[in-house]
Amino acid sequence: MIVAFSVTPLGVGEDVGEYVADAVRVVRESGLPNRTDAMFTSIEGEWDEVMDVVKRAVAAVEAHAPRVSVVLKADIRQGVTDGLTSKVETVERHLSA
Repeated sequence: MIVAFSVTPLGVGEDVGEYVADAVRVVRESGLPNRTDAMFTSIEGEWDEVMDVVKRAVAAVEAHAPRVSVVLKADIRQGVTDGLTSKVETVERHLSA
């Protein structure tokens, strides 16, 4: 399972990087495969472990913000591992053909 999510603190002004870093820190410390870009953090693992990390990442932001917005997209596909890498490699292979 791959989950791509973003956590946005509301009511704290425009500079939210510090709050987002708190969420990303939780993800990185989880030990699960993950990747962060300008819009989302993606994390890969089993349902319960991934959702636990998302919940803790939201809580890290919620600890400093009066309101939190979460956007989440999940790719649930049994038997697939290393999807964070293999999906990108497939697209790159097609682009180079």
